[in-house]
Amino acid sequence: MTDNAEGIVAQVTDEFQGLVAYVTGSAAAGSAAYTVELTLLRRLLGLGALLLQVFFLTRARARPAAPAAAGGRVPLPYYDRRPTTYYSVFGKLRFARHYFAAPGHAGVCPLDADLSLPARCYSDLLREWLDYASTAGSFRESQRVVERLLGQAISVQAIETMATDDARDVAAFYAQPPLPLVAPAATLLVVQADGKGVPQRPPPDAVSAPARLGKGQKRTTKKEAVVTSLYRIAPYPRAPADVVAALLHERDDRADAAPRPAPARKEVRATLTGKAPALLRLAARATQYDEAGIQHRVALTDGAEALQQQVLAHFPDYTLVLDIIHAAEYLWEAANALLGERHPQRTPWVRAHLTALLAGQTAAVTAALDDAARAPTCTASQREVLRRVSGYYRRNAPYMRYHEYLAHGWPIGTGVVEGACGHLVKARLDQSGMRWTVAGAEAVLDLRAVRLNGDWDAYWAFHRQQQHQRLYGLTAVPPRPEDQLDRVAA
Repeated sequence: MTDNAEGIVAQVTDEFQGLVAYVTGSAAAGSAAYTVELTLLRRLLGLGALLLQVFFLTRARARPAAPAAAGGRVPLPYYDRRPTTYYSVFGKLRFARHYFAAPGHAGVCPLDADLSLPARCYSDLLREWLDYASTAGSFRESQRVVERLLGQAISVQAIETMATDDARDVAAFYAQPPLPLVAPAATLLVVQADGKGVPQRPPPDAVSAPARLGKGQKRTTKKEAVVTSLYRIAPYPRAPADVVAALLHERDDRADAAPRPAPARKEVRATLTGKAPALLRLAARATQYDEAGIQHRVALTDGAEALQQQVLAHFPDYTLVLDIIHAAEYLWEAANALLGERHPQRTPWVRAHLTALLAGQTAAVTAALDDAARAPTCTASQREVLRRVSGYYRRNAPYMRYHEYLAHGWPIGTGVVEGACGHLVKARLDQSGMRWTVAGAEAVLDLRAVRLNGDWDAYWAFHRQQQHQRLYGLTAVPPRPEDQLDRVAA
């Protein structure tokens, strides 16, 4: 490719005329639409490369005035022209720009700041597209997609590095105050937390696993990703019977039933740094969500005691609620131990005790379980299960005042964060054969959360601004208001 902009413009003109001749001539007349479409895409990518080269050469032609100073102190005289490589969505480009330098001081190319060029050779747009693909599929699959669509071969290692670099501003992005939410009915502020394992890459000095594993051994160790969710929602009062019918799949979905309110401004995050950092971050964000109009604050978790203690420590003004799904699972376990999985009275037994739990009669349920465990006909294995279930309810009784929660219209299930465990973490990081470093997993979790939260365009506008500030010490053009519209919940 020539360095002469005028010559490239003439080449562009010839190429465009060639495209018109192609679609109107005999070459395309006998071709299938697929062939013509693919041919146009390949040739238009080449045309885009030519036009982008003209843009760079035109901007680089004019010699700017020397920068006033290096680092705000030392004047820099003109030195020469320095080439740079730029990998765009159209392909690899090279152009030279004016360079200013002085002995003992780092030189600068003013055009780099004017164009807000990234530190690495890959363009912001190409990186954004690769990151977007990497939030959905493996790095290898992202590589294949880009090679198939754009005809570019980019290494998996380069794609991984891009994701790590481009996730660095996620924390700062979510430290910004959220945009105002116009949802006066959403008077509940809800936080949820749970954990999901992420398979870890073994350290270089790790001992190889044996050819055949023993009972209970696993080839892969996992590190817990603590998943959190935060949202506002309108109250939705229910009767215990309604919840029982839903949990036992006996609900009558009538057409005239009132629609269930949807979460507003839902935000999910995940981190492998531990429970305390995850809950500390969630508490800081919840403070920003705690606007005028919030009437009640609710925190939901499963029965993991360590997680509950962290929630109580970081959210002292919230009502902690035990997830009803986990509470119900313990009832099924007790029913299976007492009656067996095929007993006709198993579901009625669960229904009666579940109704009692939802009516605020946790003490009565634990007493009934204790009585059953003391029965002469109770076997040792049954007794063990019944006492464990009874102990679980006894320990969690302060968080099981379901009759009050339902009357207030509060959520009593951790469906939002459970869904995030599967969609945010498992669907991307626990695919077959995947192994992760903590840093690599954190980067993908951060970028995937940005995407799932509907903040992708707003984040990239913010990230480009922060990147420009780091590289050039100047304030870039701020994100447009329309770039942030997707952060406002519908």
